[in-house]
Amino acid sequence: MAVETKVLPGLTARPGRPFGVYIHVPFCATRCGYCDFNTYTPAELGGVDSPASPGGGTQEGWLAALRAELRLAAAHLGDAPDVQTVFVGGGTPSLLGAAGLTTVLDSVREHFTLAPDAEVTTESNPESTSPDFFARLRTAGFTRLSLGMQSTAPHVLAALDRVHSPGRALDAAREARVEGFDHVSIDLIYGTPGESDDDLMRSVDAAIGAGVDHLSAYALIVEDGTALARRVRRGEMPAPDDDVLARRYELLDRRLADAGFDWYEVSNWARPGGQCRHNVGYWEGGEWWGAGPGAHGYVDATRWWNVKHPNAYAEVLGRGALPVADFEQLDAETSHIEDVMLGVRMRSGLPVAVLSGAERDRAALAVDDGLLRPDGDRLVLTDPGRLLADAVVRDLLG
Repeated sequence: MAVETKVLPGLTARPGRPFGVYIHVPFCATRCGYCDFNTYTPAELGGVDSPASPGGGTQEGWLAALRAELRLAAAHLGDAPDVQTVFVGGGTPSLLGAAGLTTVLDSVREHFTLAPDAEVTTESNPESTSPDFFARLRTAGFTRLSLGMQSTAPHVLAALDRVHSPGRALDAAREARVEGFDHVSIDLIYGTPGESDDDLMRSVDAAIGAGVDHLSAYALIVEDGTALARRVRRGEMPAPDDDVLARRYELLDRRLADAGFDWYEVSNWARPGGQCRHNVGYWEGGEWWGAGPGAHGYVDATRWWNVKHPNAYAEVLGRGALPVADFEQLDAETSHIEDVMLGVRMRSGLPVAVLSGAERDRAALAVDDGLLRPDGDRLVLTDPGRLLADAVVRDLLG
């Protein structure tokens, strides 16, 4: 039976906004217990082509389908703006190898024009990288790497079902720098049951010592349907403690500030010039085409998301259609809510002008409570406000 899809309305990228391309790679060698992303292991895909599919469950089939989507995307957008950022995420993009990632970037270039100073990022699992891998990516045109480390503590990695060795991410960061990557990011997760303050500080110090210029740190969230959620429900592991999460955030923020990193979004810190421009585009109202199984895109006040399973994704593209599972066109009220929700999280702050009269009154209360501070014509979260960013947004919107 054919996969049901929706026909995406005509889209015109709005001038003056950043435009990017996101590529979703759905493959992972193993499944981490906390992850609820749209990813698939070889066992889940079977590793072979389905008779009803042109091969979306294999890397070769996925690449062929991706090229088809990018071709259709460029035609659908018509006069597309220059691509300012490309982000290859997942999943585990580094499982494609340098050759596969080069093919991905070449496919973007085939159908879109990259700006001369385009930022091109790929996520990588440290275990599937090497100096040669990094050298070949630089030659292909990648400019930025994001490495998943999560922690250097073996017992924390075990609790998260991470299979890489504690030091491999640090070695990978150093190798990438040697091979010419000026921008290297490391991801951390804090608040895992069994983690201590010292465990987190050692992880932060190790990342700083590896020479990265960007760090993302996320509080552990127990997502429904994950192995972690099942362990918590059975009482095998306690749920993350909110007070512990707040303390850990304050600890890592101070340590990073002392090392010359500044927060530019609630969960992201960078040395000067190290910000991830692609993600800043998300937070500041930019537009992007999302390609790959389950990828989300946003252009012309329209948000859409692709069919999730790689075989279904490839089947739709095999018949010459965009693999859009559904879409929504944002009205003024929804767009406003998102502008507030995202703008508040940025160090650059939320423009007061976007707020209604009632929202400005509520913002004044947040200032009185020490959660926001005026900064020219903007409102910026204070340090205590960052710990309560979601609550600040709810209060502003009433």
